[in-house]
Amino acid sequence: MTNVIHYEAGSSSSTSVSSQGNETNDDRMIAEILSEEYANLDGAVGRRLSSLSSIPHVPRINTYFPTVNDASLDHQRLFQRLNAYGLFEVKVSGDGNCQFRAISDQLYRSPEHHKHVRKEVVKQLKESRSLYEGYVPMKYKSYCKKMRKSGEWGDHVTLQAAADKFGAKICLLTSFRDTCFVEIVPRNQAPQRELWLSFWSEVHYNSLYELQDMKVKYKPRKKHWLF
Repeated sequence: MTNVIHYEAGSSSSTSVSSQGNETNDDRMIAEILSEEYANLDGAVGRRLSSLSSIPHVPRINTYFPTVNDASLDHQRLFQRLNAYGLFEVKVSGDGNCQFRAISDQLYRSPEHHKHVRKEVVKQLKESRSLYEGYVPMKYKSYCKKMRKSGEWGDHVTLQAAADKFGAKICLLTSFRDTCFVEIVPRNQAPQRELWLSFWSEVHYNSLYELQDMKVKYKPRKKHWLF
C-alpha cells in the first residue's frame, strides 16, 4: 500500500490520525484517483460523500479505548456529520459483534448473518497470513483463535480482511476529529461493491444508508447465499 497515514497507537480517538506534509498530499491524491476510478460503483451514499477527502487505511488491532468524556464528544461529532450529509444508521447490537453485524447488514440487508461474516473473515486471516501478520503484535494463531469467538470486537485488521474476502471497498464515516472519511480497499483485486459503515471510533459500528432512500432500499435479502 503506497504512502499511508498511520494511526498513533494509544492516542485519543480525537487525535487518532496524524499526517506529514507530502504524505498527506499523496494520500489525498490517491483518494481522488480511487474516487474517480470507482465512480460507477458508487451508490447513493457514495455520491453524497464524493466531495470528502479520504485516506487509505492502515490495519491495526484495538489498543486504545476512549474515556467516557472522549467517547461522548466523538459520538456528538459523528451525529453532527450524519445529519450534515443526510445519512441514516441502521443500528446494530453492541454485543461485541457490531463490526460483523454492520458488514452483514451491508452485504445481506440483515445484521443477523454476522456469524457467517466472522467465519469468512477469520478464514481469510488464516489463508492469507502473510498479508496481516505484520499488523498483529501477538502470536498470530492466538489472534485468529480470539477473533473466531463470538463477541470478540473486530478491529482494523479484520476490516482489511473483510474487504479482501468480499471484494469490497469498505467506507467509514468516522468520529475522528481530523478526518471523517476512511476507506479500506481490497488488495490484489478491484472492488466489486461498496460497503458503508459509521464508526464511533473504538466504540461501535453501524450500517449506513442515505436517509431519503432508506425505505426503498432496505429490504432483507433471501438466505440462499449461505448455501
